[in-house]
Amino acid sequence: MSTSSPFETPGKRDPEDEQPGEGETGKGGLASGAAADDLDEDALEGAVLDDADLEASGLDEDDLEGDDDDDGDDEDDGDADDPDVAETSTPKSKKVEVDDEPVAHPDTPVPTKAKMLAALQWAFEAEADIPPELLEQFADHALMLLKGNREQNLTKFLDPKELAAKVYLDSWRVTRLVPLMATRLLDLGSGGGFPGLPIAMAEPMCSMVLSEGSAKKSAFLTMCIEKLALRNVTAVHEKAEEFLTRERVNTVVVRAVSSVRENVRTLRKVRHAVKDVVMLKSHSWSREVRAAEREVERLGFKLDTVWEHELPGEMGQRAILVYRAPGGAGM
Repeated sequence: MSTSSPFETPGKRDPEDEQPGEGETGKGGLASGAAADDLDEDALEGAVLDDADLEASGLDEDDLEGDDDDDGDDEDDGDADDPDVAETSTPKSKKVEVDDEPVAHPDTPVPTKAKMLAALQWAFEAEADIPPELLEQFADHALMLLKGNREQNLTKFLDPKELAAKVYLDSWRVTRLVPLMATRLLDLGSGGGFPGLPIAMAEPMCSMVLSEGSAKKSAFLTMCIEKLALRNVTAVHEKAEEFLTRERVNTVVVRAVSSVRENVRTLRKVRHAVKDVVMLKSHSWSREVRAAEREVERLGFKLDTVWEHELPGEMGQRAILVYRAPGGAGM
């Protein structure tokens, strides 16, 4: 597994976040080599996590944020903004969609386009060769997002700089680190359009499908695609695992939907329709990886690459995890 990256900052990794070697146990006694081949896949559906499960997962209170505290792209309600979402007692894919949920930020302030564009220019200042027209597109989408946030939960980030760095830059960096040209991608639980829309806008030679279980959010995504005149993007009002029963893709991208373990479980029945799964995570990615080891191995996924990077303005560390899926040889 490679952890080298043009964005990686040496010397900042916590020793306790190092993954255990073969035959060792991680936090909470999770054995890296343990397998559960004798278990029926459906037997684990709806399993309830007790206190011991949560302790074993290595997640702390900051990882147990609810939907209102996480990146406009939660599969169920789209208002989660943190790439780390804790494991829940019921898999996200099994929850009932509720389109009339209370709006968290009905008074969302909408900046001028000039102010939003200035925030994006600040966030992308250190990046080379960013076309000005791409930042213009990001700004146009951001204004649609913030306006839509008054009517449904699309993002918790109301400050232009936070939105620019923690959502657009974080999503865009996938295009710098993962080969995407001539590939077909599926954004699992796109919510407000992340990470799928920034990726598709930056890489017009890829084909992107935004899957969203909420009818209102799916309609919002369709509106954005039409207004932005994006020819390489389609939105479907359907969960990713349902879409993949009929279609195959090269890569599934996931941001702020659930934990690593729940994400692979969501794809377990359609894992042969996918080549790679790319997950955007925060600084605590290694704890999630350890907690998911047994499930990942059981389902035939393999952690291939980890890229760590930092957001500007001391807004935190992020990581991009690439898992090889049973449907392909990976990258």
